Order: sequence, then C-alpha cells, then structure tokens
Amino acid sequence: MTFILRRPENRTLAAVAASCLTATLLVACSSSSDTTAQDNQDDDFTPTTITHALGEAEITSKPERVVTLGQGSAETAIALGVTPVGTESYEWGADDSGQLPWVREAVEEEGGELPELITGGEEVSAEEIAALDPDLVLAPWSGLTQDQYDQISEVAPTVAYPEHPWTIDWEDQITTIATALGEPDRAEDLINGIEDDFAAVRDEHPDFADHDFAFIYNQGPAQNMGVFLPTEQRAAMVANLGLQTAPVVEEMKDDEVVGTDSAQFSLEDADRLNDVDLIFTFYSDDANRREMHDNPVYGNVTAIRDGAEVAPTDQSFVTASSMINPLTVPWTLERYVPMIQEALSS
Repeated sequence: MTFILRRPENRTLAAVAASCLTATLLVACSSSSDTTAQDNQDDDFTPTTITHALGEAEITSKPERVVTLGQGSAETAIALGVTPVGTESYEWGADDSGQLPWVREAVEEEGGELPELITGGEEVSAEEIAALDPDLVLAPWSGLTQDQYDQISEVAPTVAYPEHPWTIDWEDQITTIATALGEPDRAEDLINGIEDDFAAVRDEHPDFADHDFAFIYNQGPAQNMGVFLPTEQRAAMVANLGLQTAPVVEEMKDDEVVGTDSAQFSLEDADRLNDVDLIFTFYSDDANRREMHDNPVYGNVTAIRDGAEVAPTDQSFVTASSMINPLTVPWTLERYVPMIQEALSS
C-alpha cells in the first residue's frame, strides 16, 4: 500500500525576508505570514462535533497539537500528516526508547519529531496532557473512564469510543480520527489502501480460504481462556487475509464479555476448539508457551497438538498484529504470511 505522510507546509525565513525590507518588518511580516497560514487552514476546516460514549467533542479549528491515548490513533494521525505531540506509552513491543517501531520508522522517514511518551491507562494524567498544550485528544480505542474524560476534556476536546471501552471497528476508528482532524474525505483512501493490502494477500494465497481459524488468548494454566470475536481487530486482520471464522467462534458471540470483543470459557472446555483448522494466539514468552502446551487439555487441542498454531512471542509483532491501521498493516503482513503458511503446512 502507498500512502502519503504529509509534512506541514513551512515558510522559510529567506522567503519571508524577501518580502520584508528591515529587521523590524521581518518580524512583523513573519508573524503576519504565520497568522495568514493559520487563518487559511482554519478557513479550510469545517467545525465538527463528535458524539461518543463519554460526551461530545466540539472541534472548532483544525487541530495541530494532538495527543493520543489507547491504541491505533497515533498511527492514523501520522498517516494523515499529523504527528502527535504526545502519545500514550506502550511498553509491550516498544523499542529501547519506548517508541513503537512502525511509528518511529514513519516519523523519521518524514524527518519529523517523535511524540513525547506520556503515562496512560489507569494512571493517565490530565496535568501531564495539559503540559503538552494540545488542541485535541484522540482516544477512540481506549479504556478511558468517565472521570478521566471529564478531567481531560477540560484541557482540550477529547474523542472517546463510540459505545464501550476498547471496542471499535477499525474502519470506524480511521473515519473518526480523519473527521476530527478535518480530513474526512481521506478516511476512505486510507481504508481502501488497507483493503487493497488484504486483497493482495488473498489473491496470492487463495488456499487460505479453505481453512477456518479461532484467535484465542490464555490467562494462565489455572484460568479461563478467551476467544476474540470477528469484530476485534486482531481477529478481523486474520479474517481479511481470507481465512474463515470457525463456527465455534460464531457460537460464542452470545457469551461476549462487554468491553473486550471476546468471549471467555473454562480451560477445561478447550476441546471445544478441536474442529478448528488453525489456532492463532500469542504468548508472553517461551516459558508461557511451554506452560500452556504442557496442560493436558490445552495441549491436546487438535491444531495446537499438530502444530497448526500461529503463536508469536515477539512483542512488537504481537502489538502490531493486534491493530488495523495504515502503519501496522504493511508492517505486519510481510511477517504474518510466512507464519500462516508454516502453520498450514503442518
């Protein structure tokens, strides 16, 4: 997929100086030029109100200083030409500096400045966000609480999730972010680009459609198991590659745990997955993998026993493959497809 990372237009000092005759005029002219540029941006921006589960975000001018919370919003903002001034830190999969690899690659490719990393989750701080002087906070895929929202929305317009925490379709997330940034028409282009990436994999690997899958997660050998439902982004990514959602997953929709896009069941009932061709999951490390495989019920699920399991432990990959957005999809697919082929060959 090809997408354009747009850099904000810069007026060089030389260009401004050419129209100014003295140092005094230079300052005045530069200030006037900046104001005119901002006015032109605002003229092109249509004020919008985004209603969400926690309130309303009234956005009256084109956002320039954006903070993102949760997952996937920074990536879409960057693809739309707006690098956030701050983004929630996410240690799982980050590099030594705390940046996610695909975010670093995209920002540095454009010569931009990496976002400042801020505390998120239960510890998110309105004061820390305010210090970045944002004009918009994006959190459409997050666990933001009402109390947190009430504080943060006093700092800047804040866009939360449509209904439940951590629950939003990937297309809706992209559309919401593009609308908030004043680029609603570009949402369709980003979505189409991602769909083209998925279609290319399906065309190259038509055999994927002959197999079904379940994307599961474990909570340890003495805990429940979960299966991600088709709308959850990591399961949606696999389905978009052509694999079919297993019937047992469809049967579990009525058991959804609100706010997780997943259903849970006892580890003792893991044999419900015996008819599934391919199991997708992830482990925190190799020790966690061995621990689960040694469980007599889990380890004897047909696909797991036979090696038809796509189960990475690389934290960067696990994080990237859990999100569908313009940066993670191309980064993930070149790594995902060989894993799927290897699992199917077993």
